[in-house]
Amino acid sequence: MSFANADIIILGHERVNRMEQRVSKAAWSAYTEQDTVALARQLAAWAGPGSLLALDGDLGAGKTRFSQAFAEAIGVKGIVNSPTFTIIKEYDGETLPFYHMDVYRLSLEEADELGLDDYFYGNGVTIVEWASLIAELLPDERLELYIENLGGESRRIGLTGFGERYAGWCEALNEIGADR
Repeated sequence: MSFANADIIILGHERVNRMEQRVSKAAWSAYTEQDTVALARQLAAWAGPGSLLALDGDLGAGKTRFSQAFAEAIGVKGIVNSPTFTIIKEYDGETLPFYHMDVYRLSLEEADELGLDDYFYGNGVTIVEWASLIAELLPDERLELYIENLGGESRRIGLTGFGERYAGWCEALNEIGADR
């Protein structure tokens, strides 16, 4: 795994009252598309059944490209494209099923009727694009990512891990950055 061009900004961790779960933050600066792909691959390597990545960012920031790289890293074959009009796409990965959601066009009520918990607590990995629109429905433990387009291929990806697993991912990213 090469992190040659990417920078990790160490943001540390904190505790919150929400079930006293651990929260940790990290920020990833990607100067090229490959830097974004490297982050997606690293997170995919840590993912397991029930992993949830809540993805947000402006239109065109790279949410779907991140999702494609993540899917490829868990062994999804073929084309992974935005589920904007289908809402949910299911893929078989070599290691885990991959559930790719885009909730941009849904109201909170419509999303609630879809039975998303079956995906969130299932045997696969779920990425939800525009996740902040259904924040009330998301599990308390999750990894939130916000992709900011800095122009050209440059992106800044803010990560917030809620719960032991995801806070640990952020701390591990911070350690990678501290070792460079």
